[in-house]
Amino acid sequence: MNKTIVSVFAALAVAFVPASAQIMSCSAPQGAVEQYARADFEISLKGNWENPYRQQEVTLDMVITAPDGSTLVLPCFHKTGKSGELSTWEARFTPRVAGTYSYTFLYKEKGALESAGAGGVIKVTASDRQGMLSVNDNWTLRYDNGDLFRGIGENICWESRENDDSKFFKALHEKHEKYNYDYMLPLFAQNGGNFIRVWVNGWNFPIDKKDHFNNLRYTPTTEPINESAVQRLDHMMELCEQLGIKVMLCMGAGEARTNRDFFATDAAKAEHQNRLRYIVARWGYSEAIGMWEFFNEVDNIQFSDRKNPIPHEDITRWHAEMSKYLKALDPYKHIVTTSISHRDVKGMNDVPDMDINQKHIYKATNSIPGTIQKYEAAHGKPYIIGEFSYEWDWSQNFNDFADGMDWDFRRGLWYGLFYSTPVTPMSWWWEYFEDRDMMKYFKPVREISDMMLAEGKGSFENVAIPVANAECHAVKCGQKLFVYLFNDSDKAVTVTELADQKDWAQVAEYDIEKVALCKPAKVKKLKLKAHQEKLFIVNL
Repeated sequence: MNKTIVSVFAALAVAFVPASAQIMSCSAPQGAVEQYARADFEISLKGNWENPYRQQEVTLDMVITAPDGSTLVLPCFHKTGKSGELSTWEARFTPRVAGTYSYTFLYKEKGALESAGAGGVIKVTASDRQGMLSVNDNWTLRYDNGDLFRGIGENICWESRENDDSKFFKALHEKHEKYNYDYMLPLFAQNGGNFIRVWVNGWNFPIDKKDHFNNLRYTPTTEPINESAVQRLDHMMELCEQLGIKVMLCMGAGEARTNRDFFATDAAKAEHQNRLRYIVARWGYSEAIGMWEFFNEVDNIQFSDRKNPIPHEDITRWHAEMSKYLKALDPYKHIVTTSISHRDVKGMNDVPDMDINQKHIYKATNSIPGTIQKYEAAHGKPYIIGEFSYEWDWSQNFNDFADGMDWDFRRGLWYGLFYSTPVTPMSWWWEYFEDRDMMKYFKPVREISDMMLAEGKGSFENVAIPVANAECHAVKCGQKLFVYLFNDSDKAVTVTELADQKDWAQVAEYDIEKVALCKPAKVKKLKLKAHQEKLFIVNL
């Protein structure tokens, strides 16, 4: 990126600033910046710290005045350099409106202002990009430009591990040339996928882990931040930006022990806030961030010691405090969520700054529609099924019931389109399903999703159509009715009720395998094979 050096000395007029702590200069984008495009600022300063990633010791913030006069505070992050010497920090800023912005930097040590300056101006030109996502309603998310979004999602939580612990699929999971983001994400996008869930943990993007990664992509370090991990996460974010994929980034707790002290003590909370600050400073700029997720299955953390579970109140209070902190810290106000396995944490579904609730469902995919409706009605928030599958037990050989795994995979995706969730239920076992050529089933789901959005312009209405021998799920979008039939049995059935729908003018069958509409016709007797599905589109 072309940059011009902005002198700081004319901007600094703070007489009390000690020479040992001082902002020296800033390199800024040269020329105009495009709306919703990342603009990088590199700041040189001298400061004093033991750990530059602890805000109790040091912070650098970019204070930005937007064209409408409002103020944004963007946290910056340390890149290189030692205490007492010249160091380099970075700010990653995405402007959301066109116009002229002004900015300056504030450097603090132990909460006290030490240096201010390196200010400047940037001009932002309008673009046709969509911007960041926020909650619209229970069915959809909304871009800054007003466009609606529904996620066609899958868990691709990590890349291949060096030594996988799967009893039956160890060799499959260790295919490093396939099960990496550079292979999986383009394949997913080509087939219509646009939303993934990704973990930051000890073997995938171990941003604060020093060694023993069980992953050949990372190198040991003695520093507080693992540079090989953050660069890999940089790469994945940039890849998602190029492919139009949104990410639910499950941030986890890093190397901290998630016992009761983690959730209850001020010291542990402060350390976790340091971690959140770094994550927001480095990746908050990205349009690819669809949601911040605090934990994977926090109820399993709660009951990790079954005799002494962590109290519900501690976990709920922690989420209330951390979500409030994250909303205040993140100038882009990305969507915030967390997840449970199957046990509700009392009060957590009603935390004000948690935008979306979610849980994981295994061996009960047929319960997904009712679960979504139940939680949305009870808590007034969108609901997401963050994981689902026919089987959760990784000690079993899925090939023994492969057909069940496959039809359950497809069924969960379609449920997501026909019920009020902004992201389709996200399947687990991504290596297994990719190996079985199941990626192609995202394509028809995406096509129908786009059709629903276009027809209804964001309007969705569930319609009850009684059918005796099969499941029938229907949703009205504008002047079209979309009908999904599924035979949830081990034998063939015949459906006759659809012929009784007198107000249907035309019915077009959608061929799920061929991803194409068939010629409109009148539906009469319809035979469904065991576990077969059919999709119809009706002009009303």
